[in-house]
Amino acid sequence: MRKILLFLSVLFPLSLTAQPLQELVEAQMDHPALQGAWWGGVAAYADGNAEELFALRANTRMTPASTLKLLTTAAALEKLGPDYRFETRLYSQTLPNENGALNGNLYVRGGGDMTLGSKRVKGSKTYPQVVKEWVQAVQKAGIKKINGNVVADVSLFEGPTLADKVNWENIGNYYAAPASALCFHDNLFSVHFKGELGHGNRVDVKGMSPQIPGVEMESFVTADSKNKKDNAYVYGGPDQYKLKIFGTIPTTLTGFTIEAAIPNPALFAVQELTRQLTEAGISVSGDAQVLLDAPNYDDMVLLNTHLSPTLADIIFIVNKRSFNLYADMLLRHLAVADGQKGSIKNGLNALAKFLREHNLAQENDFVLYDGSGLSRDNMLTPRVLLNTLIFMQQSPYFGHYYRSLATPNDRGDLLVLRRFLKPKQSIEKVRIKGGTIDGVKALAGYVPDAQGRLIAFVFMANNLATNKDESLWRMHEDLIKTLMEQKAQE
Repeated sequence: MRKILLFLSVLFPLSLTAQPLQELVEAQMDHPALQGAWWGGVAAYADGNAEELFALRANTRMTPASTLKLLTTAAALEKLGPDYRFETRLYSQTLPNENGALNGNLYVRGGGDMTLGSKRVKGSKTYPQVVKEWVQAVQKAGIKKINGNVVADVSLFEGPTLADKVNWENIGNYYAAPASALCFHDNLFSVHFKGELGHGNRVDVKGMSPQIPGVEMESFVTADSKNKKDNAYVYGGPDQYKLKIFGTIPTTLTGFTIEAAIPNPALFAVQELTRQLTEAGISVSGDAQVLLDAPNYDDMVLLNTHLSPTLADIIFIVNKRSFNLYADMLLRHLAVADGQKGSIKNGLNALAKFLREHNLAQENDFVLYDGSGLSRDNMLTPRVLLNTLIFMQQSPYFGHYYRSLATPNDRGDLLVLRRFLKPKQSIEKVRIKGGTIDGVKALAGYVPDAQGRLIAFVFMANNLATNKDESLWRMHEDLIKTLMEQKAQE
């Protein structure tokens, strides 16, 4: 029977027939890309008032990759609200004397604003604009000289800046940048390579931007005339300033650029502030430093409060662009919202509490190590994701959540469905969050049925032999189209 169904699905890819949807889905398990792999999925009407349309291994724990961000962003919206903004404050330890000398330290108090100095999010300022704002605040306070240090206070968070189980190959690259209570410039910098046209030849580093004090790079990267993609990896963890770069980049005449993680973004923020204060004629006698324990701010002078864009605008980037740093920062803020220090452990406990309190998951339904899905060891059942999608459809914040999901023609997070859904006007009706890491391809989101009623769906493929086989995305596209043809039973 399964072979007959497979034959029919090849001739008529998942078109609706008299057969139950469950049987049509089960027939796809003979797909060549799934040989030796696991696939689990589930779909149901998002209003929660109808039976599931299909369920296959829906209660089996699987690696979600970046679809995990759907849980983190849902919890953040519910706990903080879409209009929430993160604060970064600038203090002087005391007032300047009559000669304009500050006999004490200047403090930048990190409030966990992941967008500080970023240009990714609507309404955020670039890092030169942020530092200029701080310098102007110092000048406005009448400070002409600082007899002290410029200090970054990162005490809002504690513990490791990277989650457990992150692949060593990822650490050092921008998409695994360390979290900090004082983020800066998305905690990344650009590495510029010289041009090299000779296939297999070593490619040297030309420079970096912005210039990170103390960073040294050794390149083992070679040019690859057969590949147009960035396959270079930066090796170096948090606070490691001697970086090694391996892999390949395309052969080019003019050069090539990749992005790496800043070893200590909070330190770089106050180093850059110190540099620009000096350029503005304000001398600093001390050093740029990072403080793990908060000082007493009661008697200090508040010079400036910098506000982030709204949480709704941040979540738009987290889901639509699948930005790991922002998701893992939001995980820590779940802990802060519960009155705890913003550690990974406390954040995971807060997320688990959210899932249980809203009956989205039971204790054994998930094992999580981060809030972004970067770890291959994260596990949750497809039904947990489905429950979250259905829960958010009932939320007053659903509009923000829904708009943060990608459409198939979005760049970045999802070009995975870029070749389907014609005519073009149908594309905007599909909202999706994708996830891809080694051996994993996952997809979840919302589609309207033939009558315009929203269906929530989750597809997860694990233990794939290769991530280069695009045919599995095509199978997922056909499943989505089938859901869109579905008609609700009266």
